[in-house]
Amino acid sequence: MKAYIFGILLLLLITTTVAFSQQVTVEYEDANTTLVVDGKPMMINGMNWDYFPIGTNYNYSLWSQSDDIIIAALDSEMSLLKGMGINAIRQYTGIPPRWITYIYERYGIYTMLNHSFGRYGLTLNGTWVVNTEYSDKRVKSLLLSEVEVLAQTYKDTPGLLMYLLGNENNYGLFWDGAATENIPIEKRQSTIRAKHMYALFNDAAKLMKGIDSNHPIAMCNGDLMFLDIIQSTCQDVDIFGTNMYRGASFTDAFERVKTTLNKPILFTEFGSDAYNAKQNSEDQTAQSNYLLTNWKEIYANASGMGVGNSIGGFTFQFSDGWWKHGQTINLDVHDNTASWANDAYPHDFVKGDNNMNEEWFGICAKGEPSEDGLYALYPRSAYYTLKQIHQFDPMLEGVTEAAVDNYFATVSIGDAAMQARADKAALASQSGSKIRLNGFRAEMTTFNTGGTKLTTPDVA
Repeated sequence: MKAYIFGILLLLLITTTVAFSQQVTVEYEDANTTLVVDGKPMMINGMNWDYFPIGTNYNYSLWSQSDDIIIAALDSEMSLLKGMGINAIRQYTGIPPRWITYIYERYGIYTMLNHSFGRYGLTLNGTWVVNTEYSDKRVKSLLLSEVEVLAQTYKDTPGLLMYLLGNENNYGLFWDGAATENIPIEKRQSTIRAKHMYALFNDAAKLMKGIDSNHPIAMCNGDLMFLDIIQSTCQDVDIFGTNMYRGASFTDAFERVKTTLNKPILFTEFGSDAYNAKQNSEDQTAQSNYLLTNWKEIYANASGMGVGNSIGGFTFQFSDGWWKHGQTINLDVHDNTASWANDAYPHDFVKGDNNMNEEWFGICAKGEPSEDGLYALYPRSAYYTLKQIHQFDPMLEGVTEAAVDNYFATVSIGDAAMQARADKAALASQSGSKIRLNGFRAEMTTFNTGGTKLTTPDVA
């Protein structure tokens, strides 16, 4: 109760005093790019974050709950995030500005605010249109008006780090809806549509920067697809963000973005699920291993090292999404159905079978909710692995690639696994097992993930 009262008092202080937002810029020096916040270089140790109690889906909104529930939820989750060294979260539009400020003022965690930019459809003349056609004048007018209001609303919000436009919208050019599955990139009759889409991204960036000059505009692309078109159309976008699931290594991503765009690269989604489709069981160690190697590359390509264009990333994701298989059914079942295949994750890949389990991407497992929707999280090994990783600051003066190598050699996944055992035992005693083991393959839909191991095809 004392924590709730303190939180409410802090919230009142935030909403009744004049605060000033941060100055966030992208700076170029020689061959390097750096994100600078109020004059200090920053590596984004980010996390994709949301709040969906077991039994709910995308229709649930934390922000429509009472202040004391919101504060209790934020205090529980943000304290865990701060404890592991997270300095930024990615979340979608809908959060009131005061909660962005609350998260920052109390926990020192910034928010990257994400507008989906028509990724999952939009309403035109009162009718819902599933697949967004970016050449449509009505679409242009609607999306530009939405981001104009967004920038006007949030531009002076303390704790806002940057705006993010889209969520791998390029996949939607030939892949209707929001299903996370094997994307049919061989059907790329989409180059003309892509030019219209990316041109509108650039128009949005120019419009928003005319309103808010203190926060960069990033875009979220699916892997590196259409990089050539992005280069020719998105000059006013400050940061190239990408959802990239390439397994243990991002391979040529840093070099290609540097050579083609000469913009900083930000990994807006990446990581691994914590379920082994081959063994049909939870696999915390594999998840930790992939995150370890991914973050090592992110740090080793920061300004002054490697390619020099990495400004950080947002691990996907903080907690499991029990709603993602089917979206509206079996919301209280932790489903283990793999929905898409990715051979970049060889530990559980079998040709002809799916191996990516969307309900198991959390670095924390989720406990049963109370009557008011509050729930506890139970950190997996990946949480404790990331906690070790984020203790290292690659932006400190004098840090070298050798220093990154030496530090990552000391990160112990074994120790992380030992720490996670107690959390797993506590979860088992709290809720028991509700895992449904299916012997068949099924498609699964989601509103905030997607992708596969992709590079841009050479064919038009």
